[in-house]
Amino acid sequence: MSAPKKVVLAYSGGLDTSIILKWLQTEYGCEVITFTADLGQGEELEPAREKAILLGIKPENIHIVDVREEFVRDFVFPMFRANAVYEGQYLLGTSIARPLISKHLVEIAHRHGADAVAHGATGKGNDQVRFELSAYALDPSIKVIAPWREWDLTSRTRLLEFAEQNQIPIAKNKRGEAPFSVDANLLHTSSEGRVLENPADEAPDYVAQRIVRAEDAPDQPEFIEITYERGDPVAINGVAMSPATLLTALNEYGARHGIGMLDFVENRFVGMKSRGLYETPGGTIMLEAHRGVEQITLDAGSGHLKDSLMPRYAELIYNGFWFSPEREMLQALIDKSQEHVTGTVRLKLYKGSVRTVARWSDHTLYSEKHVTFEEDAGAYDQKDAAGFIRLNALRLKLIATRNARVAAKG
Repeated sequence: MSAPKKVVLAYSGGLDTSIILKWLQTEYGCEVITFTADLGQGEELEPAREKAILLGIKPENIHIVDVREEFVRDFVFPMFRANAVYEGQYLLGTSIARPLISKHLVEIAHRHGADAVAHGATGKGNDQVRFELSAYALDPSIKVIAPWREWDLTSRTRLLEFAEQNQIPIAKNKRGEAPFSVDANLLHTSSEGRVLENPADEAPDYVAQRIVRAEDAPDQPEFIEITYERGDPVAINGVAMSPATLLTALNEYGARHGIGMLDFVENRFVGMKSRGLYETPGGTIMLEAHRGVEQITLDAGSGHLKDSLMPRYAELIYNGFWFSPEREMLQALIDKSQEHVTGTVRLKLYKGSVRTVARWSDHTLYSEKHVTFEEDAGAYDQKDAAGFIRLNALRLKLIATRNARVAAKG
């Protein structure tokens, strides 16, 4: 790859991406443009601007963008329409943020006439794959620089030495070994590495970033109602909210009640297993609520087909194929299934759990007169079940007869 002249860097303002910024300048002699996404990670982002200026970046080349509404509306909500869960448990909080970051990196590159984008993901994880597959899907001619796969700064000591040599400020807490690595956005917080690397050891309580321990949650349950329209939540307790505002509110409910903590060993796309602690308070509530409204508005054929496709859809997102045609095809099917997923769900939040306790909708398929144990006024003729059972049993009876005949001859 020829040396890039302009590079757009996914920049957090932290030590690692600051080192990457300076490394790009010194290694390639290129102009660096920074992009910092406000994904609802709960950190003040203006220091990233100040740090970039300190490192020689022109003010017009610094982009700090609030993408919270776009993130929830265009990425999180479509994913939750599918009830997407990776390997039975993980709600894909890190995975779903990466295509959004890549989208903005490529857009900024086009705006500035840059010929490359860069990220701070290591060569061991999934994020390198997600960033780069997304970037190439959006612009097949873009160059992607992954410094962790190229440089010789292979230890914490080497990184700190490079920072000192290049006058990059080092916070006091960065001098020692960090106890674990954290990535956060509006959907979740993930913690990995160091004290979490041995899955045989219980995660220390101090690893949790946003959720109280279930034991410390309130002793009284709290009930909330979430209203859905066409598969997306639009209101809590009757109050209409924007996507990001609604997820923020659900995060507060979930965190307060100890909901959404997951200690998980997953299979990375690159082949190894990794252990992480994931905190997804609002997303855990959303998943339960969405399934609650689907229970009364989605027919069995649609629901069962959708559930059978969900693991494939979740795997595509986990592996970085958000912008692939197969994900878009599945999304079209999923969105079609949501045309009548409109209604309200009442949930009970208590000591680490969220449970649907009631659901209602003008689009309901639930017919009490058909299912009642009382007199149904002729809504359902129970004699019809006899023929239904005989027809479904015919194949099984023929198989059993054949097996008995073959066994008798043997």
